[in-house]
Amino acid sequence: MSYETKEIHSTSSLPTGAVDLNARRRAALAEIDNAKFSWFHVKACAVAGVGFFTDAYDIFAINLAAGMIGYVYNMQSHKGALTPNQDLGLKIATPVGTFIGQLLFGWLADVVGRKKMYGLELMVIIIATVGQAVAGHAPAISIIGVLVFWRFIMGIGIGGDYPLSATITSEFAATRIRGRMMTATFWSQGWGQLGAALVAISSLAAFKTQIMNDPVDNARHLDFVWRLIIGLGAVPGGVALYFRLTLPETPRFTMDVERNIKQAATDVDAFLQTGAYVQDSTPATVATLDVPKASWKDFRNHFGQWKHGKVLFGTAWSWFALDIAFYGLGLNSSIIFNAIGYGTVTSGTAQYNRYHTLFNNAVGNIIVTCAGLIPGFWAAFALIDSWGRKPLQLTGFIGLTITLCCMGFGYDKLKENAVGAFVFLYCLTNFLQNYGPNTTTFVIPGEIFPTRYRSTAHGISAASGKFGAIVAQIIAFKLKDRGGKNAFVKHILEVIPETKGKSLEELSGEDQDNFVGNHEAPAGANRV
Repeated sequence: MSYETKEIHSTSSLPTGAVDLNARRRAALAEIDNAKFSWFHVKACAVAGVGFFTDAYDIFAINLAAGMIGYVYNMQSHKGALTPNQDLGLKIATPVGTFIGQLLFGWLADVVGRKKMYGLELMVIIIATVGQAVAGHAPAISIIGVLVFWRFIMGIGIGGDYPLSATITSEFAATRIRGRMMTATFWSQGWGQLGAALVAISSLAAFKTQIMNDPVDNARHLDFVWRLIIGLGAVPGGVALYFRLTLPETPRFTMDVERNIKQAATDVDAFLQTGAYVQDSTPATVATLDVPKASWKDFRNHFGQWKHGKVLFGTAWSWFALDIAFYGLGLNSSIIFNAIGYGTVTSGTAQYNRYHTLFNNAVGNIIVTCAGLIPGFWAAFALIDSWGRKPLQLTGFIGLTITLCCMGFGYDKLKENAVGAFVFLYCLTNFLQNYGPNTTTFVIPGEIFPTRYRSTAHGISAASGKFGAIVAQIIAFKLKDRGGKNAFVKHILEVIPETKGKSLEELSGEDQDNFVGNHEAPAGANRV
């Protein structure tokens, strides 16, 4: 049945000139929510997922490249190691930029549109990635300072990817598969980390002979390697850029923010059939629509109500609590690598030791990623639409509380007497993070807020998590022996409703039957 036919049926009892826009809006939304899984859904997940692959690759690559940068530029002054401040600067610049990008792009996507912003953040990432790869060192400027600058800029672009990808994926998804579509987008994060480690291994192997033949005090061929590792992060972003720029605007934004229900109804049929959309050349009287409009006053009124404000607080706090542990957990990676035989090498020549130490670092990261990170995402994908978001998040946080307590309070004894148990707990913690809260803290904010604030609220939630990451990076040495950082999360989860099987409009908590105010179309006006 076409939308014109639906409109005639729904408006047959209305006075001449009246338009039942609520009925037309509901029909268009039902078409999206009940759509069969199609090539367009695959395309939407792939386009968003490649961006997350790029994000994770670029974030994770610095952990592999930092040691090489130290060998190249600090060989004379600090015996091949970055100073604590240099290491912190390289690691903290991206989360700070991400924090800003999540808030900025989240707001812009609700103001000017998802389509107009989608791709722009990827351009920022690509430019900043290339900037890092060609960064230079001179008497007047430090290579570390240049890298910190570019990683901050890159972080802004990465931050924009969170609310945009989550919002676009959720607004295009059918209700019954929305959780799996959003998880499929987000699990690219794990593949990005794995990809960075594989590129590091391949690059090191390609330059092995040259690295082994470099002078003891001049690791110049590692300069080729770290630039290659970081620079290749721009390739998947470049591949995804065209598709992001050609992805259509979401019908929900067209209806609820641009207030053009006629165009949105036309778009729904088009993109579900062809994956594209067509511009309706007939002008629409959008100015006459009486729908909730985003503004600072409306934002305060909406989230000032406890039933809405508590949800935003819950999503923000959950993400903050997760990232404190998620980023702080990296402190123990060197212990894990040593325990599984992929730690620092000190048994050979200087050239042999630095090559194999860097190689082991990459191999160790592959093992840990495959042992916990990627299986966790697969488990989330399998369960999120059948079991629900809240059970995954709640059991994940409870499990994390237990494993973090065990590793924190038993840190010294486990290291000395039960390294195998410590490795198991470390991998289990990685699994629990990605099976539960690392996935659900991304999914829920993309579903639970009204269209006009969906991206903004997701950005606020994600930025809260990134603030937790910044805290973890700066003061993690004070937290690493403490357990139970997530003890209060189970109470926060009580205020977050389950989103499984519900439409985005149901989850917004707003009256959908009368979302568009009653009105008479002005004489001679085109119906919208």
